[in-house]
Amino acid sequence: MTAEAVETGPRAGTAAPAADDRPLRIALLTYKGNPFCGGQGVYVRHLGRELARLGHRVEVIGAQPYPVLDEGVPLTELPSLDLYRQSDPFRTPGRGEFRDWIDLAEVATMWTGGFPEPLTFSLRARRHLLARRGDFDVIHDNQTLGYGLLGDLGAPLVTTIHHPITVDRQLDLDAAGSRRRRASVRRWYAFTRMQKRVARRLPSVLTVSGSSQQEIVEHLGVRRDRIGVVHIGADTDLWSPDPSVAEVPGRIVTTSSADVPLKGLVHLVEALAKLRTENPSAHLVVVGRRAEDGPVAQAIERYALQDAVRFVKGISDTDLVDLVRSAQIACVPSLYEGFSLPAAEAMATGTPLVATTGGAIPEVTGPDGETCLAVPPGDAGALAVALGRLFGDPELRARLGAAGRERVLARFTWARAALGTAELYRQAIVSRGARR
Repeated sequence: MTAEAVETGPRAGTAAPAADDRPLRIALLTYKGNPFCGGQGVYVRHLGRELARLGHRVEVIGAQPYPVLDEGVPLTELPSLDLYRQSDPFRTPGRGEFRDWIDLAEVATMWTGGFPEPLTFSLRARRHLLARRGDFDVIHDNQTLGYGLLGDLGAPLVTTIHHPITVDRQLDLDAAGSRRRRASVRRWYAFTRMQKRVARRLPSVLTVSGSSQQEIVEHLGVRRDRIGVVHIGADTDLWSPDPSVAEVPGRIVTTSSADVPLKGLVHLVEALAKLRTENPSAHLVVVGRRAEDGPVAQAIERYALQDAVRFVKGISDTDLVDLVRSAQIACVPSLYEGFSLPAAEAMATGTPLVATTGGAIPEVTGPDGETCLAVPPGDAGALAVALGRLFGDPELRARLGAAGRERVLARFTWARAALGTAELYRQAIVSRGARR
């Protein structure tokens, strides 16, 4: 389904009663909110800010890593044991850190190879929300999908599913090289069984693209009439062109976690090796964590690209934008995306984009040759050809960069996302009132 066919979902034309035009009190839940990698922290920060600008009272309730929020949006910390902190991942908590049975369940799940955070955050959130019954008009869950969020929480629940995590699970299984590794992947993703059961019982689901809507129907069994689509987007004031930033010849920028097969970074590294035979100045800057082992690290070593691939993480928003502005080409090599914020943000700077056609990426990037160059996912040869074509054609780079920014301005901004999301909140409130 294309972006042109989807705006705010199947119920977008439904008008809320005039009495519901008042500002809403919104609890925005996020079980993790890393501001430097992953889309959940970005989603909470920018959606919360724009909802507040519309006059709503937004309170983010989250666990570690806590999101960075803008002025006017308070954060209520609902701490976990923080078992996956970057400084000490898979750590063993001290005896004095345990507070209750939820903490015990969290560490026991980690010790047995599972990922506990969606379940344990949902249980803590339920306890917190029930203690504050009456404080909120609507509760918005950001893809926790835990058992604790079922039942009456004192306000209607809207849940964002960016895309089904079952897609990530299958891609990781496909990339697993041994029976032991496949068993480990299945155990890690055991929480997806819970998410599938919870999703089917939710009255109101929000997703970010038509592609994700279809995946949610097929993978999770959610009825289509329960799923609204609201596109997210870029902060187009921050992500904007700036001619004063010098363009670095040969620079390609991508945002990716090196050890996540879904992001397709290994295929971009292979493409870079092919590209450098004709464009020796071509080099790659990856916004994300460097993996010391695995397919990406092995590919970098195999093709002797240690001096041509650089990883950066934890940089400021301003430095990140300038990094993308400095690139001759931005690239999204993902095998699948539920939306692709990095694509929208790069396009908003006017940087020409090469992207795959995985998942919802074409909904964001638009037609091949008009607003981007599109290639099949997982095809290093096609990536190399597209990158080489752009490096050799300054006029094409300029045309695609300008057209890409215009597309984002017209379709993918956080202000538009907030308006569509608030409309779905009101529909959820009306529906809950009718059921009661």
